[in-house]
Amino acid sequence: MDEKENIKERNEICSRTLKTGSRTYFFDARETRAGDYYLTITESKKNFSESGEVTYKKHKIYLYKEDFSKFQSILDDMIRFIINEKGREVISERHQKDFKNHTTYNQEIKESQKKTSEVKDFTNINFEDI
Repeated sequence: MDEKENIKERNEICSRTLKTGSRTYFFDARETRAGDYYLTITESKKNFSESGEVTYKKHKIYLYKEDFSKFQSILDDMIRFIINEKGREVISERHQKDFKNHTTYNQEIKESQKKTSEVKDFTNINFEDI
């Protein structure tokens, strides 16, 4: 086994993959030169060029053991905050072409129409009579 293969084998300890639509997340435990482990989290997003060519845009985070506790605490806090504020529903789904008949979405449309009609009613006022 040559030096490159040895480094690659030592460096890749454990991997997990999460595929979600056009994104894939890679969670990789890797080994430092000193023999300790760290985590890399890679987001890979599939993109299509105008010619139809597929490319992947990648973002990577390197997370070391000394930061695990603080990172996990803040991540947990942020997830709880978002779910408490906005719930588990994925709001962006309502922007898809085939999104229909959703109670919250329909309620927002009714409220928007009501506000629009109130504005129209306001514009019909003759200010000279006031």
